[in-house]
Amino acid sequence: MAAHAPTSQPVDRPATAPARAGRILLACGAVAGPLFVLVIVGQAVTRNGFDAARHPLSMLSLGRHGWIQTLNFLVCGLLVLASVAGLRRTLEPGTLGRVWGTRLLAVYGAGLVWAGVFRTDPALGYPPGSPDGNPVHVSWHGVLHNFAPVGVGLALSAACLVFARRFARDGRRGWALYSVLAPVAYLVLGFAALPVEDYRLMLVGGAVIWTWACAVCLDQMTGRTARRP
Repeated sequence: MAAHAPTSQPVDRPATAPARAGRILLACGAVAGPLFVLVIVGQAVTRNGFDAARHPLSMLSLGRHGWIQTLNFLVCGLLVLASVAGLRRTLEPGTLGRVWGTRLLAVYGAGLVWAGVFRTDPALGYPPGSPDGNPVHVSWHGVLHNFAPVGVGLALSAACLVFARRFARDGRRGWALYSVLAPVAYLVLGFAALPVEDYRLMLVGGAVIWTWACAVCLDQMTGRTARRP
């Protein structure tokens, strides 16, 4: 009796760890979020005249030591952009995560760089000696700076939802839930900060979603890959 050739069946190939260059790029994204938050918190509790409840974090780029926050924006933005290159090396071609997820994360990284290049204006008595209240006339760089938080928030929130779909299709429910709750926390705390005029809520919401991007890079460094949609 003639032997029958085995029927070809689709098999999920095991994930492999990314190459060294990919791991280095992903490590950039893994440190970007925590570094950004730690530098902000360190400045907020030590900067003379800065009130984290009253002053937006962007105002840390003003005054004598403002260069620290400017550098924080630039360095962390570049680290995020490096991680995008790492994700594009390791995510499966053609998936939503690789196509749209990385594009949205690139907007997030570029937005941080943008915020570092174009400074906000003095206001609300900060830096010390500035008039209390909002500025009557906003400078051109202040106008350009104001695009950064909007662009960063929208891009990163959308990236979370793209990766939520990716994780759901891969059967990773915990990660999918995390990717949905992160932008929800960011938006809820952000809007809650406005009526009570407490920017610390925005910082907490930001920390949640910034560290989500870090966690995705760490996860990818382990060699996890998504099934192709």
